[in-house]
Amino acid sequence: MSEQAAIYPGQHGAAASDAPRQPSRPPARRIRPPRWLPGLLLPAALLATAELAVRAGMLAPNLLPPPSAILETIAELAQRGLAGHVAASALRVAAGFAAGALAAILLGTATALHRPTHAFFDPTVQALRAIPSLAWVPLLLLWLGIDEAPKLVLIAIGAFFPVYMGVAAGIRGVDRKLVEVARLYRLSASQQARQVLLPAALPAILTGLRNGLGLAWMFMVAAELIAASKGLGYLLSDGRETSRADIVLAAILLLAILGKASDSLMLRLEQRLLAWRDSFESHDHA
Repeated sequence: MSEQAAIYPGQHGAAASDAPRQPSRPPARRIRPPRWLPGLLLPAALLATAELAVRAGMLAPNLLPPPSAILETIAELAQRGLAGHVAASALRVAAGFAAGALAAILLGTATALHRPTHAFFDPTVQALRAIPSLAWVPLLLLWLGIDEAPKLVLIAIGAFFPVYMGVAAGIRGVDRKLVEVARLYRLSASQQARQVLLPAALPAILTGLRNGLGLAWMFMVAAELIAASKGLGYLLSDGRETSRADIVLAAILLLAILGKASDSLMLRLEQRLLAWRDSFESHDHA
């Protein structure tokens, strides 16, 4: 057989190829859970623990109502105009954040690109950044009264400083070699800013915007606790004055949900704008 196989290799190969083949099995597909699922495990565990602790008598329900009672309170508030409170707070955050972020982007860019402007403005900005949010309240009430203006200004102040820090630090942190290459190609100042500085500083700018949005929600609560007839901060104040912990916790829960939803939108925007970046995170999620 070995001599025949050596003499007639073609026939031997044809015979071997004519042998029936076993059907190949497709590779087993690995089922992955959704990426958002692990993030729900800790809140679900905390809520379940609180529910069991209250029902077992370990915690006083008037101080820490069970999550089921908080959901009932939210359903009750929904029939009494909860949507109006949520909309009022969300609109205040959107308007204040937009104003504060725009001012921060303009001033941060100017101080990063122009040294005399940095020397003139930055020390004052850093000093004002250390002032707590509640310290602005009496002054804003004296200047602007108790209408919408002081609330929006306070939210804008909260959003301004993290965005300013992100813009200024991001532009100043651009690699000097990139700027030198742009100058070798004789790009104008506007072209350098648009094609080199902005893309290189974009990660820091977007991080500053996310931090500013989070602080805008915090400053919104401080603004509505002072003088407001509508909003989630007003619900917090109303629950405190009526000694209803379920209303307080319902407002806190809604603030957490709204804050997380807005941060997720900013994260989506960040991922889309930075899709070109070959970072550790993009490689990890690939």
